[in-house]
Amino acid sequence: MKLLRLALLLLLIPAGLLAQGRLVSGPMLGYQTHRETMVWVETENATSVTVEFWPAEAPDSIRRVTHDNPWISPAGGQPQRFVLPLLDMGQTYEYRLLIDGEPVALPGPLTFKTTAQWEWRKRPSTPPDFSFLFGSCAYFNDTPYDRPGTPYGAGTEIFTHMAKSGADFMIWGGDNLYLREADWSSESGIWYRYRQDRATPDLQPLLAAMPHYATWDDHDFGPNNSNAGYEFKDVTLAAFKAYFGNRTWGEPDNPGVYGKFQWGDAAFFVMDNRYHRDESETDPAAFTEKTQYGAKQMAWLRQNLVSMLEGNNRRHSPIRFIVTGGQFLNERLYPGSEDHHRYQREREEILALIRTHRIPGVILLSGDVHYTELVRRDDLLPYPLYELTSSPLSSGAHTRTLDAKTGRIEGTVVQDQNYCQVAVSGPPSDRLITITCYSKAGAQLWQHQIRANDLRWPEAE
Repeated sequence: MKLLRLALLLLLIPAGLLAQGRLVSGPMLGYQTHRETMVWVETENATSVTVEFWPAEAPDSIRRVTHDNPWISPAGGQPQRFVLPLLDMGQTYEYRLLIDGEPVALPGPLTFKTTAQWEWRKRPSTPPDFSFLFGSCAYFNDTPYDRPGTPYGAGTEIFTHMAKSGADFMIWGGDNLYLREADWSSESGIWYRYRQDRATPDLQPLLAAMPHYATWDDHDFGPNNSNAGYEFKDVTLAAFKAYFGNRTWGEPDNPGVYGKFQWGDAAFFVMDNRYHRDESETDPAAFTEKTQYGAKQMAWLRQNLVSMLEGNNRRHSPIRFIVTGGQFLNERLYPGSEDHHRYQREREEILALIRTHRIPGVILLSGDVHYTELVRRDDLLPYPLYELTSSPLSSGAHTRTLDAKTGRIEGTVVQDQNYCQVAVSGPPSDRLITITCYSKAGAQLWQHQIRANDLRWPEAE
């Protein structure tokens, strides 16, 4: 009789409550600061998820952050961001994940390192050497939802090589996944795509190896070439924020994925070219007010770029990377292009801002076009303006013959899957920026060096 009663009780309990909580993907390291870092995971059927962490040199000093009854997305997953607070600066930490009180077995130890405060610690202050990965256009095949014929995704082995790169962090340059027709037409479809692609096995070592920052472009925002009119843009914004590790997202009165962060002596301005975007097809001469970023984001960029010139910000942040989804320097209008040439007023505003305030050290990072190249323009500023375009990571590549382009550096075009690693090194008086492009198998394809001193205004500042 007791067994019969137990069986009847079990029948009355919803099936989801009986399922064992499990890890779907992650952990992934998100933003890193002096005294705080973020760890991301996605679970399923978990009633409690905990991250335990401790200084590597003090394994008995365990602290923990727990999420009880995690939120469940429309796709059934539980994406979660764990903020680990009040850490020691410049310290290596170890951590582990527990689901419903049980430790999760993962290959290899899990570690992160907080930011060291190098400013004012030596005379002169010596910034750390560092490097980061940059790439865009990651397509993960999913047969039921893909187009017939040859798969558009070109394999995922590239991510295993990126995980072994030794880089300090990664910046995802947009099209970090591709929403399909069956995805972008519904809220649950959007959340499915984010969950499905994030769980790709080859991606997991990279997620855990280093902190990740990201912007988006049309394919992780919505349909191809989508703009501010996309009806589910608030859904994709919520999904993007739930699955990536940026420290901030837009501003309180202006939604979006834009934000900035600092690493060593470099400032990074991560732009959002989709949420407030006007359509791209109208001739910019006929629609002179057309925008990619919107007035508030442009004001935010101006405020932050100019503030880098004030007081000690100038000394401690001489390099400024601007990250955006589409190419900035391309100057040819061709069918289907979505670069800044279709938004000429806004591009000129950014260049005028740099000229007016004599802002040094600007380097552009972009994606989108499914090939990689490095462009140098000597006719726009008093110093060379470089744009690194890195694409694609795992999607199909642009294999047609490319048109000639002003300033393209010979030998830097790659029309196959690839990624770039950007290293900043050397003494503060002579910082060196080394860009290296790697194939999907991890082989070096090209390398180019830029001296930070060459990105200054002609006269002494």
